[in-house]
Amino acid sequence: MKKPKIIGVSKSQSHTFNKFSCEHITLIKGLGVKGDAHMGKTVKHRSRVVKDPTQPNLRQVHLIHFELFEELKEKGFYIKNGEMGENITTVGIDLLNLPRYTILKLGQKAKIKITGLRNPCNQLNSIKEGLMKAVLDHDENGNLIRKAGVMGVVVEGGEISVGEEIEIVLPEKPYLGLERV
Repeated sequence: MKKPKIIGVSKSQSHTFNKFSCEHITLIKGLGVKGDAHMGKTVKHRSRVVKDPTQPNLRQVHLIHFELFEELKEKGFYIKNGEMGENITTVGIDLLNLPRYTILKLGQKAKIKITGLRNPCNQLNSIKEGLMKAVLDHDENGNLIRKAGVMGVVVEGGEISVGEEIEIVLPEKPYLGLERV
């Protein structure tokens, strides 16, 4: 497996579905990505704001593994960094199987704590019909598998750039599995 690193960073100031690729982004402790519409201590995703705008924002940063793009390519979906709404595209990390509360150290000092799985929505089909179904699967017991990345909160701010390495710090055992957030 490749050494874990950042291969894409993206943000958008408006609530558009896809985000725009950058050379670097700044993470702000307790808030998220500077200049991104989803930055804040409380929820910013529109559907969650409608339900309860005082909920803590457990979705400050969205990460997707490049390996998903490779899998989708085999199914006829050609996805670019930021196109599925992610802020950080990684390579060399099995994001979906990390324990809840894993810390990812990015660049010189930034740290993100993984809070859960992204729950994909029908907006994915606006990229290409069938994409939402392509990022969902079922295990041998029929349980739903969400492949559209993970969400996290910024526990230490800093600038991160394409090409920087990622260090994985696992939480104390017993590990908790990721659930949708």
